[in-house]
Amino acid sequence: MKKLSILLIFGIAFIAYSCNSSMKKKEVKQYSIEQFMSTVSIFGSSFSSEESKILFSSNESGIYNLYEIDIETGDSKQLTNRDESSFATSYFPNDERILFRSDQAGNEITHIYLLDNEGSIDDLIPFEGARVNFLGWSHDRESFFFSSNKRDPKYEDYYEMNIESMEFDMIYENKEGYSISTISNDKNLFAFTKTITTTNNNMYLYNRETDELKLLSEHEGEITYRPVDFSADGNELFFLTDENSEFTYLAKMNLETDEVEKIYDAGWDVMYAYHSYNGKYRVVGINWDSKTVIKIFDTTSGEEIVLPKFEDLNIFSVKISKSEKFMTFYASSSISPSNLYFLNLETNEYKQLTNTLNPEINSDDLVSSSVVRYKSFDGLEIPAVLYIPHQASKKNKVPALVNVHGGPGGQARVGYRSSIQYLVNHGYAVIDVNNRGSSGYGKTFYSLDDRKHGDHDLKDCIYAKAFLEETGVVDPDKIGIMGGSYGGYMVAAAMTFAPEEFEVGVNIFGVTNWLRTLKSIPAWWEDFRNALYKEMGNPYEDSVYLYNISPLFHADKIQKPFMVLQGANDPRVLQVESDEIVEKVKANGVPVEYVIFEDEGHGFRKKDNQIESNKKILEFLDKYLKNNEE
Repeated sequence: MKKLSILLIFGIAFIAYSCNSSMKKKEVKQYSIEQFMSTVSIFGSSFSSEESKILFSSNESGIYNLYEIDIETGDSKQLTNRDESSFATSYFPNDERILFRSDQAGNEITHIYLLDNEGSIDDLIPFEGARVNFLGWSHDRESFFFSSNKRDPKYEDYYEMNIESMEFDMIYENKEGYSISTISNDKNLFAFTKTITTTNNNMYLYNRETDELKLLSEHEGEITYRPVDFSADGNELFFLTDENSEFTYLAKMNLETDEVEKIYDAGWDVMYAYHSYNGKYRVVGINWDSKTVIKIFDTTSGEEIVLPKFEDLNIFSVKISKSEKFMTFYASSSISPSNLYFLNLETNEYKQLTNTLNPEINSDDLVSSSVVRYKSFDGLEIPAVLYIPHQASKKNKVPALVNVHGGPGGQARVGYRSSIQYLVNHGYAVIDVNNRGSSGYGKTFYSLDDRKHGDHDLKDCIYAKAFLEETGVVDPDKIGIMGGSYGGYMVAAAMTFAPEEFEVGVNIFGVTNWLRTLKSIPAWWEDFRNALYKEMGNPYEDSVYLYNISPLFHADKIQKPFMVLQGANDPRVLQVESDEIVEKVKANGVPVEYVIFEDEGHGFRKKDNQIESNKKILEFLDKYLKNNEE
């Protein structure tokens, strides 16, 4: 991995903002949150059987529903109009029926639904109270695979559904907590993994005919393995691993000899890899310094396929049609939301199929992010994504927010986010921090926060303030902290364990009581439970440690204005977490605002709720950070 030195990066940042500050302040039109949220969020793609249409998910209606677009004409059509968020899975292989997934108000009890040609919707596998997840089509396209925890809430068994009879059978009873990764073309071989820690697991091969389970990854130390694909003949298994490496690379194993060969190493994490239907193309997705880089190779010649060149857009989410003639992909940047594209692989001609940015918004008023690094308390370089408002200058210093991603183990990435652009457009600098423990920067960096939560990772966030001050355009007396989920925990930790550092805190469904959260992990996370206990602490054995890092038990130290947002149906961070810390902070006589959404879970999906939450956050920041009201 090649990195600029911290001195050079600080120099570049300083020069850029110094030059900007000497120029005439740019006039920027300010937009409302309603205008920002009128930008459409879309994702996913599935070719119809005739490869003339593409299925995708969109929140254009105010909630995620299913849409299809005609490739030739570019005409799009809304296919569902449900009250619950609905996410497209796939067209059927030989007709235009559709599978999609949905839960109930964010409770994460997902089911698979069938949308037939007449527009009727059925819950295809109505296991009451159990999760049902689509795993993929069989190679012969006569069936699909799914998992469910109906038998045992802790573990998901694996099933096959015949699409002619619409009957299904259990094909593996999962009593040991194995996670299935891929299935061979003949449906005989399964590749499993089993979690040991967050940085260590094992890989297995299961043979249905012989009922034999074979360990493929006998090893020592912390190593991860993730199977991605079998060869067409089933003799080789492609997998991702970080064995003898800081970063994940693509390898393959000969299943007869157990010989392993490295296939592709990017010097950054390979996030995913797969082959097109007949194996003509290999698609590799790389996590390259918070951006996605896509590589596509012809498997016969080994040559890399030339993708369209965009000056500022990053290509991601590639899908190749069954015929291997066509491809869809998405492209976006920090000032351009994701749009869907179509590429003819035979002619190399492509076209944009969607235009999701609200036409009322001029992209010149938006702010391109930059990837920066700064040194933390112990000299460790911390990557971050930085946004500086156009109106910021040495003479017009702006307030700022240290934003912390979820996880633990998430990553701040370059891409369009309406909520961030809304804040920046209204005059707030934002630094999106990848504190130690974030993914994407090597397994050593990923493990540096283990059993140091609320301490070393918090110091990384605090040291982001010094970087903001170095820009010369941020008011050092007006810096707050904001984050969701684990990032929300970091907010609460900052306000309790470092109460003088940040002027305000915005906690979005963040953990405040690790003892409760780690005891109330959803049943379907059973295979991950012990790994999380090793990283965070076991609530039954490490209660003193977890008490000490839980902000709820130290909330009397919170001195600065505090905001909490919560979904009532959140199965990961229970509403009681937020209820209790809000009451504690109120007892301090500190300004506190609490926003609850009754129809949301761990994340706010509905546009009306996104509008309300972001509007209230800006009002809170304007009052207590920008204007320093008490």
